[in-house]
Amino acid sequence: MSKFPTHIFRTISILLLSFIANSYYFLKILNNSTLVVLLIFIFISLNFIPSLSKRNYPSFRIRMCYHGSECLKFFLASTLISIIFHIILAIFIIPNQWSLIFASTLVCTCAETIIFWNGIISVYCSSLQLGIKYRVIGILCGLIPIVHLVVLGFILRIVSDEISFETTKFEINKKRHNEAVCQTKYPVLLVHGVFFRDYKFTNYWGRIPKELINNGAVIYYGNNSSASSIEKSGLELSLRIKEIVETTNCGRINIIAHSKGGIDCRYALSHTDTSKYVASLTTINTPHRGCGFADYLLNKIPVNIQKGIASKYNYTLQKLGDRESDFISALNDLTEKNCAKINEEVQNVPGVFYQSVGSKLNHAASGKFPLNYSYHLVKYFDGSNDGLVSEKSFEWGDNYIFLTAPGRRGISHGDMIDLNKENIPGFDVREFYVQLLADLKNKGL
Repeated sequence: MSKFPTHIFRTISILLLSFIANSYYFLKILNNSTLVVLLIFIFISLNFIPSLSKRNYPSFRIRMCYHGSECLKFFLASTLISIIFHIILAIFIIPNQWSLIFASTLVCTCAETIIFWNGIISVYCSSLQLGIKYRVIGILCGLIPIVHLVVLGFILRIVSDEISFETTKFEINKKRHNEAVCQTKYPVLLVHGVFFRDYKFTNYWGRIPKELINNGAVIYYGNNSSASSIEKSGLELSLRIKEIVETTNCGRINIIAHSKGGIDCRYALSHTDTSKYVASLTTINTPHRGCGFADYLLNKIPVNIQKGIASKYNYTLQKLGDRESDFISALNDLTEKNCAKINEEVQNVPGVFYQSVGSKLNHAASGKFPLNYSYHLVKYFDGSNDGLVSEKSFEWGDNYIFLTAPGRRGISHGDMIDLNKENIPGFDVREFYVQLLADLKNKGL
C-alpha cells in the first residue's frame, strides 16, 4: 500500500489470515457467533485487499498479477504457520480429541484453499511471462506434495520479476513522457514479414507499437499480403506508402520492416516512384542474402507436397481476406540464388537512409517452437543464426546493429518482433525499438 509499508501490511495480513484459518478451536471454546461473522468478513476482505493497492501499476493486468502473487505469498506463509499450529494442537493442547483436531484441520484446509485459488487464478489469468510451460507444469505438479511448493516458488519468482520489470518500464516512460523520444519528424510504417498479415486482434509486433506510441511515435502498418513474390509485395507496399503520405500530408515516412518485408521494401524503393516519400528504411532480421533453409525445403520436399501445403495455405488466407496470397512464390524468392539476383537488380536509392538489424540465438533450446528445431538445420547450412536466418545475411545499408543476449538465451527471429511477449534477461525488445526511433529523431528523420 502506498502510505503503509508493504512488508508491514503483508505481515499483518499473514498473521490475521493464519489466525482465521486456525480459529476453529478457539471459536469452539468461545462459542461466539458475532466473532464468527467478524472473522469471516475480515477473511473475505483480506482476499480482496491486495488488488486495491494504491501503488502505481502500468495496467490492470499487472495489478492483478500483484494481487495474485500477494495471495500466494499469504498462502505459503499461513500454510506453514497452520501446519506448526496443528502439530502443537495435536501433541500438546488436545492430544486425544481427534474429532476436534480433524474439524480444525478441515476448516483450515478450506480457508487455505480459498487463498490459494484466489492467487493462482489471478496469476494464471494475468501473467504473460508464465507462458504455457509453467502453467502446464503448475497443473501437472499441483497434487504432488513438496514438488508443488517448489513449482509454486518458481511461479512466484517469474510473476514477481514481471511486476518489477513492467512497473520499472512504466516509471521510465512516465518520467520521459514530455520528451516524446519517439516523435520522429516523419511517421513510422511497420511492415511485417512473410506468412502473416496485419490483423486488428493479432498484432505482428507484440507490445512494441504501444510502447512506441506511448513515447510519441505515429505508427502505420503495411497491410500487405501475407505471402507473395517480392515484386508483388513491393508494388503493394508502394501503393500503401503513397496512400499514407497523400492522406496525412506527412511528406515522407520512416519504414521499419521485419524479415522478408525488408526486401519487399527495398524493391518498392528502387523499382517504383515511392522513394521520394521515404526518409529511412530499417530492416530487422531480413535475409538479404537469402535463406539456405528455404533452399533446403524447396529441394528436399516433393513438389506435390509443396503444392498441397501451398494450396491449403492460400485457400485459408483467402478466406481471411488475403486475395494475393502466393505461398510458393514467397518461399522461392527467399532462396540464396534468387536473393543474389535481387541484390543485383535492387540498389539503394540516394537520399534514403538504409540501416539493418540482426540477432542470433546462442543455443537452440532457448528458442521457442518451431525455431528451436529449425535452428539446427539453419546452422548446418548457414552457421550462426536466429532460428531462421543466417547471421551473414542480415547486414545491409549505412549502419548495422547486431544483437544477442548473454548466456544461453540469445535473441531469435521471433523475439525481434516480440512474438512471445517475453521479457528476455539482458535484452528489452521494446526499449530497443524506442531507442531505434530516438536515433532516427536525432538524425532529423
